[in-house]
Amino acid sequence: MTVRELDAAGITEPALRDAYTHCRRLNARHGKTYFLATRLLPVERRPAVHALYGFARWADDIVDSLDAGIPAHRRAADLALLHERLQRGLRDDSGAEPVVLALADTARRYAIDHSHFGDFMASMRSDLEVTDYPTYDDLRTYMHGSAAVIGLQMLPVLGSVVPREEAAPHAAALGVAFQLTNFLRDVGEDLDRGRVYLPTDLLAAHGVDRELLLWSRGTGRRDPRVTAALRAFEDLTRGVYREAAPGIAMLEPVSRPCIRTAFVLYGGILDAVAADGYAVLHRRAVVPRRRRAAVAADGLMRLAAARARERTARRTTVSAGPPGRAAAPVPCAGTHPAPRAVTAQPLHKEVR
Repeated sequence: MTVRELDAAGITEPALRDAYTHCRRLNARHGKTYFLATRLLPVERRPAVHALYGFARWADDIVDSLDAGIPAHRRAADLALLHERLQRGLRDDSGAEPVVLALADTARRYAIDHSHFGDFMASMRSDLEVTDYPTYDDLRTYMHGSAAVIGLQMLPVLGSVVPREEAAPHAAALGVAFQLTNFLRDVGEDLDRGRVYLPTDLLAAHGVDRELLLWSRGTGRRDPRVTAALRAFEDLTRGVYREAAPGIAMLEPVSRPCIRTAFVLYGGILDAVAADGYAVLHRRAVVPRRRRAAVAADGLMRLAAARARERTARRTTVSAGPPGRAAAPVPCAGTHPAPRAVTAQPLHKEVR
């Protein structure tokens, strides 16, 4: 965490500054796509985003560690302890874990509904026991806690130009779209953990089951039925991006470049998967660095334009005359459709 960000956010207490800095390091290390997009937020809002992500990353690491030396009952105990500290931290701003200290402070500053954190922890506990999902509806129930609530936690930090309840469904859909993207990218890695997030009925419609996935993963060989199922899951995911897209224009103008950048970069992962022939059982598809840089540069230009409009709107408000006369509305930065044609080569759950 840079001193500038902490100072801008009004975070002065040394232990809190250390806690937020710890969360920022987690974001920078594990969520490169998300971290890049976060750099486009106003400086005073970045610490809150790092706190939300840092807590999610910490919980997810407890659940998803591939360390064979940690038995399931130990992971369950560690997760239960984290939940206990979370509840205590949300109640009285206490807690030994830096991620809990930062999260509790962010929740207080932005009046984030505490039920979102409880729903998140419920999905994390589910990951310790549930290894597949019979239908997409079953998967959506899980993703409410693991992904949709992340979007809902973010919404108060980003701000909106419409009532929050109007923007909330789109924010939740964006969280789900990002996680579906990660599920597709990480099919092989999740299979190694004993989990299949692609719905059983979707796989079965293309003649695929867990055994076929394991065979392909283990032998390195391809099967057209698996490719068809993965393509169908990609199509489903793009539909969720379309649900989320209208929400970008509902955010405060200075927040839109950040979320639009994340929207395009995560959508670029889908493009990379398709361009690599849906070989996700054998290798991870990535968005090329030059593409990430180009999208970030576009985000910086949009951010500069949004800030210029904000300054103009402020000057207009000051010179508008008697109280009660409203300044002209700030124009929307616009949205971007779910990307498809990006040239890509061979970002939880990065939100995981």
